[in-house]
Amino acid sequence: MNFENVIKNRCAIRKFKKEKVSNEIITKILEAGTLAPTAKNLQPQKIFVVESNEGLEKIDKASPCRYNAPICFIVACDKSKSFNKNNHSTYEIDASIVATHMMLEATNLGVDNIWIEMFDRDILKKEFKMEPDIEPIMIMPIGYRTEDCPVSPMHLIRKNLDEFVEYV
Repeated sequence: MNFENVIKNRCAIRKFKKEKVSNEIITKILEAGTLAPTAKNLQPQKIFVVESNEGLEKIDKASPCRYNAPICFIVACDKSKSFNKNNHSTYEIDASIVATHMMLEATNLGVDNIWIEMFDRDILKKEFKMEPDIEPIMIMPIGYRTEDCPVSPMHLIRKNLDEFVEYV
């Protein structure tokens, strides 16, 4: 798929089949995350690949938004390894860029996904025994949409450039 089609076709899927994504495709998605730019190229991301029933139950404890996906990535960041200066840290930005690269590659490979920010961080950190400096940024359920999964009617509604771009 060319890049323009990837960015136009990626949408939030809220109903997944139980069909697993192959390890080869999972690796390609993860590799796309390694290509993401991070501040000073520190690459502070930490990715949890959650595919066991036990792990998925832990996700369900922290969020109601897994949508039956057979695999989830938890995209987190090690705050101690991110760029920090003058009370500013880039850990959230870095992890978000990594997650975006992964989402776009998943779409490119025909794998549906959704960005989940609605989760209890404390529960997630506890359930996955995350070190204190590891901060989860998002959960990305991935898989293949069911045939009866509608695309959000809001997906194609976009503002015109003149509504948010200003040339100076």
